Amino acid sequence: MTERRSKSLAKPDATIRFEGLVQEMVELGDLTVGRTVIQPGWRWSTHVRPDVGGTWCKARHVGVVLSGRLGLTFPDGSTMEIGPNEAFDIPPEHDGYTVGDMPCVQIEWGGLRAFSALRNASRVLTTLLFTDIVASTETASRLGDAAWRVLLSSHFEAARTELDRHLGHEVKSAGDGLLATFEGPAHALGCASAIRHAASRDGLSIRAGVHVGEVELVGADVRGIAVHEAQRIMAQAAANEILVSELTRALSAASGFAFEDRGMHQLKGLTGEWRLYALAGC
Repeated sequence: MTERRSKSLAKPDATIRFEGLVQEMVELGDLTVGRTVIQPGWRWSTHVRPDVGGTWCKARHVGVVLSGRLGLTFPDGSTMEIGPNEAFDIPPEHDGYTVGDMPCVQIEWGGLRAFSALRNASRVLTTLLFTDIVASTETASRLGDAAWRVLLSSHFEAARTELDRHLGHEVKSAGDGLLATFEGPAHALGCASAIRHAASRDGLSIRAGVHVGEVELVGADVRGIAVHEAQRIMAQAAANEILVSELTRALSAASGFAFEDRGMHQLKGLTGEWRLYALAGC
């Protein structure tokens, strides 16, 4: 079942500012929704291009104008205007500007990430932890919906307690798993082990993956190839197993953790082979 989400644009996850333009955005899983207010006299080629480069705006914009008017010029010399209550789907390669002496206010759900990538994302090195309950569908079927919801809530409550204890930051939970970040692998490994023990007390088995890599911070979310790598590492784990990448193992060596070599693996969608290790003795 798709997770139900609702957020207020009055409390945005991220606010992006260019001269003459303000974007307030909320993250709803893989969807970014934003309110953009563009002041009279604003033009992409004048106020944004100096920061992002290029000849034309490369983002595809999908949304609706609430008030004011938005004008567009395209490489072939053609133009168009979009007014109040008009929905739009603007292809890449254009120059946008306000028309008239009123601010243009619009809601967008396509193109925000591409348009504001320079201001909206910063890259950091972090430790990623993915967890997932093993055989959750079978367990939910056996227990029934009501009992499963109670058990799942108890599991997440225990997991969040361990995140607090081990200085982790929950990025998001989806279905029966979660993604969290840590400043170092030792905290992540300790947390993964504690979550595994807590799940076992409730009669659940989890799998977990821990990986160190560079990510983009986008609002409250993290993105980048390292996130996919961590998720694929977790997917290789057996029930009650915590798998780590070779880099994670090397960085954890001084913290007293022991590992068992699980050999080389092909990770779905990623190139090359990956040597993975299982956390031992915890």
